[in-house]
Order: sequence, then C-alpha cells, then structure tokens
Amino acid sequence: MDEKALQKKLDESIDYIRKQTAVQPEIALILGSGLGDFAETIDIEDKIPTAEIPHFPRSTVEGHKGYLVFGYLEKLPLMIVQGRTHYYEGHSIQDVGFVVRVMAELGVKVLLVTNAAGGVNPRFRPGDLMIIVDHINFLFNNPLIGPSIPEEARWPDMYNCYDESLVDLVEQTGIDLKIPLRKGVLFVSSGPSYETASEVRMVQRLGGDAVSMSTVPEVLIARARGIRVAGISCITNLATGISSQPLSHKEVTEIANQVKDKFQKLVHEVILRIGKQR
Repeated sequence: MDEKALQKKLDESIDYIRKQTAVQPEIALILGSGLGDFAETIDIEDKIPTAEIPHFPRSTVEGHKGYLVFGYLEKLPLMIVQGRTHYYEGHSIQDVGFVVRVMAELGVKVLLVTNAAGGVNPRFRPGDLMIIVDHINFLFNNPLIGPSIPEEARWPDMYNCYDESLVDLVEQTGIDLKIPLRKGVLFVSSGPSYETASEVRMVQRLGGDAVSMSTVPEVLIARARGIRVAGISCITNLATGISSQPLSHKEVTEIANQVKDKFQKLVHEVILRIGKQR
C-alpha cells in the first residue's frame, strides 16, 4: 500500500463517519478491557459500530464492544473508542493504529489511552490505577512503517511521549479526588499469551512496572500526528511469578469492573480539566 492508497482508505472512513455524526471531537479516549462502560456516562449523540465503517479493523475480544461513540461531557465534544483492536487478533500493526489516524483527521488534539495491565512492580496491587509515564515497545513492530502521509512526522520524536503536563494534571486530579494513583513504565508485547515468570523478571530489569498487549501502536501514531497523549493503566492482576494464581481474561475484566466507579470518576474529572486548558 502506498501513500495514496492509505489516504484513500482514510478519506473513505472519514466520509462515512461524518455522515453518521455531526460531533467534532477535540478529545478522544480509547477504553481498555473491562473499562468500556465509561462511554455510557457521557451525553451520547451517535454510536457507530466499527464493523460498518469502511476499512476499520474489527474488535473480537470479549469486553471490547466495537463502537465509536460520539457525544459530549458538559459540552466538551468527545470521541470514545469502545473496544480497541489488538495486534494479536491478526490485524496488521498499521490497522491497529488506524483509529488514531481517523482521530487526527477528525480534529482530535488530545488522546487519553487506557488499558488493563498486569502488575510487575512488586509494590502494585490489583485494582491500582497507574499513570503511564513512558513505555517499552516489545511488539517488535511499529504502525508507522510503510507509507507516510504528509501530516505525519516521518521520524517522530518520542521525547515527552506521554505529555508531562497531562501526567501532572492526572496526578493532581487523583490527589484532589483522594484516588491513590501509581506512576510507572508500561511494557508492551504482542500477546495473546501472558508472560512467563522469566519474562516478568526481564521486564523488571528493563524498568517496566506493568505489562500490557496494547496501547503502544496508538500512541506512536498519535505522536506522529502531534496529538498530546495521557495514559492510565488499570492493574488487574499481578504478573506471573509475582502472583501464585493462574492468570485469566476473566480475572482481568472482573477486577476492572470492581474499580470502574473509581476509574470513571477519575477520567470524568481529567477530561473536564483538559477541556479547561483549551
């Protein structure tokens, strides 16, 4: 696929979306496993099944509903991805990041990414919320490989990848709401298998605090398009070798559901404070 083919795909997706909604989002959210219910807390204008959008990759994972939700939070126009796609589902890495290219075309300036993650830092506990301050990409792939459209930086700088001012904003919001927050580095690999105990020890030595199977592709595209990024991980389990229990996706969604009120309260206020910075 060349630059013209990529732009044609984007144009066709955007044309379809704009026929379904008049909302012009400035802030976007990607909701991770078990966290999708936040989309139901805003004033929804339009809810578009991603399966109906031309060229849009489909989400097949339990807990990922597969909608683009457009609406308002106290007059702030939002776009919410209710069900992301993952590299391990068999999508190309470029398709995994496609949704952020769509966001950029729609005018999004700030992206809040969320995910469910396993705790590698021994001080973490299931149910903790972690502000992502940096990441380590062990996908061994990058969605920016291939054609580059003019609006994207060919060699994007990863300095301030997770915007420091947004990190401070999320941290202060947690303090004000009396919601304890961790801060840490997200280590991302392809999955879908969980990490072995030896791999977890490797992640610790490399400086990772939590492990996930998502997020990095979207963040890389966002940075290439000049979108400011903040990230929050919900620590849903302790990683292999730290936990004595077998890991399961059921556990991930159960823990995420247990902390959803705390998560939703935090995200709600973070969005409002980001909106005030416009």
